[in-house]
Amino acid sequence: MSIRSDVAPSTLPVELLEEGVQVEYLDGRTTLYRGVPQKAEGTLTAAPGKEVHVLVTDPEGTEGVMLYVNDRKTHDDILESTGVGRIVLDGGEAEEIFPGVTVATPDGMRCRIQADLDVARGRVFVFVEDDWGEESYELVDE
Repeated sequence: MSIRSDVAPSTLPVELLEEGVQVEYLDGRTTLYRGVPQKAEGTLTAAPGKEVHVLVTDPEGTEGVMLYVNDRKTHDDILESTGVGRIVLDGGEAEEIFPGVTVATPDGMRCRIQADLDVARGRVFVFVEDDWGEESYELVDE
């Protein structure tokens, strides 16, 4: 089984806390994306070499779906057991991952996330990280 395949996400419990955004996986473990998410108007482009996780929640932020973008490290079985999905895009590709939320790799190195919140009908968070740090964003209307 290839670890580079798309994996469909499951709906996961989410909690918006003062210290960040917490996601509970299907296996009962939780992860905390630290820090109050910075506001990004409509579109966010991550720098090359960063891990990008997109979380789309209901309007209240109590449940949502999480997708790893171009993750090539996590095995399919792990993603399926946690409920996290994955999308793998080649350079120049774009895909609507949820109504109103599109992920693209315009130059093959950077990841661009766009959201039309009227269509998405919820909140869109993007977590960008590498070995040196993590950043949290919430896409908002322009």
